[in-house]
Amino acid sequence: MSLQPAAARSPVPALTGGALDDTVRISYHHGMKTTVSEKGQITIPKRLRDRLGLRPGTVLEFEETDGRLVGRKLVPADHLEQLVGILHLPGGTDAFIREIRGPGPDELAE
Repeated sequence: MSLQPAAARSPVPALTGGALDDTVRISYHHGMKTTVSEKGQITIPKRLRDRLGLRPGTVLEFEETDGRLVGRKLVPADHLEQLVGILHLPGGTDAFIREIRGPGPDELAE
């Protein structure tokens, strides 16, 4: 154990070689860890980014659940899917298309 003052030691002890050590070792071999920056930012480990398909520009939504931070990848909205069902045509689509196209070649021959 180090004899440094408590303020100089890391508040998060790490286990190394079965003994308690006062230094924090960032290792992705025994688990994935990250540190929150002064701005509240974190780096998501590459192995997780690759597994979850997180690319630059991916939007994540965070919530707190039972004392845990849960992040979810938001799936971009399909803009065409949002348009389905918003147009209400009296007589239906076929009647509307006949109206905007005018008489067809079969109707002109009559």
